[in-house]
Amino acid sequence: MHRYRSHTCGALRASDIGSQARLSGWCHRIRDHGGVLFIDLRDHYGVVQCVVDPDSPVFSLMEQVRSEWVVRVDGKVRARPEGTVNAELPTGEVELYVTDAEVLGAASELPLPVFGDQEYPEEIRLKYRFLDLRREKLHANIMKRGRIITSMRNRMQDQGFFEFQTPILTASSPEGARDFLVPSRIHPGKFYALPQAPQQYKQLIMMSGFDRYFQIAPCFRDEDPRADRLPGEFYQLDLEMSFVEQEDIFAAVEPVITGVFEEFADGKPVTKNWPRIPYAEALRKYGTDKPDLRNPLIMQNVSEHFRGSNFKVFARMLESAGNEVWAIPGPGGGSRSFCDRMNSWAQGEGQPGLGYIMWGAAEGEGEGATGAVGRGPIANNIGPERVEAIRAALGLKEGDAAFFVAGDPQKFYKFAGMARTKVGEDLKLVDHDRYELAWIVDFPFYEWNEDEKKIDFSHNPFSMPQGGLDALNTQDPLTINAFQYDIACNGYEIASGGIRNHRPEAMVKAFELAGYDEATVVERFGGMYRAFQYGAPPHGGMAAGVDRIVMLLCGVNNLREISLFPMNQRAEDLLMGSPAEVGPKQLRELHIRLNLPEA
Repeated sequence: MHRYRSHTCGALRASDIGSQARLSGWCHRIRDHGGVLFIDLRDHYGVVQCVVDPDSPVFSLMEQVRSEWVVRVDGKVRARPEGTVNAELPTGEVELYVTDAEVLGAASELPLPVFGDQEYPEEIRLKYRFLDLRREKLHANIMKRGRIITSMRNRMQDQGFFEFQTPILTASSPEGARDFLVPSRIHPGKFYALPQAPQQYKQLIMMSGFDRYFQIAPCFRDEDPRADRLPGEFYQLDLEMSFVEQEDIFAAVEPVITGVFEEFADGKPVTKNWPRIPYAEALRKYGTDKPDLRNPLIMQNVSEHFRGSNFKVFARMLESAGNEVWAIPGPGGGSRSFCDRMNSWAQGEGQPGLGYIMWGAAEGEGEGATGAVGRGPIANNIGPERVEAIRAALGLKEGDAAFFVAGDPQKFYKFAGMARTKVGEDLKLVDHDRYELAWIVDFPFYEWNEDEKKIDFSHNPFSMPQGGLDALNTQDPLTINAFQYDIACNGYEIASGGIRNHRPEAMVKAFELAGYDEATVVERFGGMYRAFQYGAPPHGGMAAGVDRIVMLLCGVNNLREISLFPMNQRAEDLLMGSPAEVGPKQLRELHIRLNLPEA
């Protein structure tokens, strides 16, 4: 028999009754029932109940065992007594009667419990991550992550993509987030950078004559952490294709992502035919470029119903060009208490308040009443005809409400989107048991940087502007859209990409409008610029966030619940103790002298 096990802890079944078995694992839970020990033994594959009674030659040894001790046990597989079968366990019909045992690894007192999934302080969980990972739910999430990545890889290969590996030590990039820099010992005063993404390399792969590239790529960005973005590093499904237009990218990617979601959605519905929503439309309807389409609420521009009205706050705003009034429907929210709560919430978000109209029953209902009647300060000021027009436009009825935001949409659309989300969640209109996927298209190529009073790239600077070089030469830059697209799912951006600007003259012009001259382009993007001079194919691609996709499919709200060894919110690895100081010898080898801020 094998030194440690003949079976795994999840393998024993009724067909094994009567046979001898050897198991090794962790003591998951220990119960003493009248002098008889019941030990749930756990390994990677499952849990099985082991029984040790006073007649066993190892009873005195097993009495000393505590939670998370690692033991080897031998014994006979037998049926559980009638009435004690555990239908929730695959091994629930059997138990192992222990006749021999060995302690392989004793455990000190645990700093956090492994049995169960109760909340515990993050600092302890990350410092003792190896214990945290033994917990059933987190362990299952990590295994599911591995299966999801395998599925992505297989589906990409089935689509004719080939996997390549790009360098980890590369050059610093001027766009995007801050780089993680790596000092060079051989080249004093010079630095490598960890790649924010394989963007330039994957385009160069297309320049090199390969056709369909993909990679499960590690990416590194020195950004502040948040719940849906881990500090330091993350992984993405990176891909690029040659001789393609936007539709070709969609046709290749959509079945891969849909298939992965369907495979791991645990039966929840997944969007079959993804809608394509222009960026400007997404902001107008949902207040965000990553809308949660499980929320059925759609905002509308109702400016015409307030222009020239007696509600002077909005009417005066509309006298300024560009200002608008948007309405957020609130089906079922037509109570004073709910409207007051929304108003208080808005004030808590730094807004002056949130205007509303409530629709109630007409007076004399049943005796010639005409229908729902609007109530509240706004309704009293704009009059019944305008109130009725708003109700009809929003498709509302008695018992419903509408909420209003006004001003410059560029300044209020994010708050409006938050209000839409708040209304949808509080009124329980959001179907949480589904996955709604969509393409967001037609992103603006440039945006105005108010701080620096200049035009900046709004997304990826390597994207092709719609209209090409002609648009760059003739259009107002702030009106140019890009062949740039995202995938949104349940309120998260899970992928982003674009058709690339592969013509050197268009690349130079695009950067020139953003304040970079040709010399700067050559200096910072010399590899790609040179490659474009020697026959560049039209190409495009995208990158999908592996961590966010896994987070959604595991049904959690924090990436730390699907990552093996994450950092904390201060970008510290509490388990390994990084970042850490290094000694003078290492600094001298790297020709670095520290200039630390004063305490």
